[in-house]
Amino acid sequence: MSKANEFKEQAVEENTVVEEQLNEQEENVVDAEAVEATTELTVEEQHQAEITALEQKLDESESRFLRLRADYDNLKRRTQTERIAQEKYRAQNLLTDLLPVLDNFERALQVEATTEDAESMKKGIEMVYRSLIEATTKEGLEPVASEGEAFDPNIHHAVMQEQDDSKEQGIVLQELQKGYKLKDRILRPAMVKVNE
Repeated sequence: MSKANEFKEQAVEENTVVEEQLNEQEENVVDAEAVEATTELTVEEQHQAEITALEQKLDESESRFLRLRADYDNLKRRTQTERIAQEKYRAQNLLTDLLPVLDNFERALQVEATTEDAESMKKGIEMVYRSLIEATTKEGLEPVASEGEAFDPNIHHAVMQEQDDSKEQGIVLQELQKGYKLKDRILRPAMVKVNE
């Protein structure tokens, strides 16, 4: 009886194992079908995700391109503006250095000539001064209007004040040192005496 029971128990165990294996196989088949359905959805989702990622990359590339284009246009515009300003004011340093020379010529011309030699020297200085003024005027140097004008702090530098009832308040009474401008840029403001 023990062998028969053993066979019986073995047969029951084998049946149980076979049933478990069958159940596992059925579950695997069901899982495989689910995985296959999921895989189909996942492939579509993957394609959609790839499309979305590519669209984002395209948008980023377009945005980057537009920013680079705007930066390039700004650089081009700034470079052109700087080049125009550089051409317009190319003589600024030279003319600024020449202003004291013009002042000295004007002082020399204010001296009274007492002799014939001094008078001929003064005429020579005047000719050189006129040539220098012509050359600087061709480059765009102009004197700043001062005497009799209303005081403008942008072009005048007030160093003295004086009371003159015959003139309006804020009028420039006297120019102590000429001011100059190069085209529309002030090189040196005029030093003036202003009516209180």
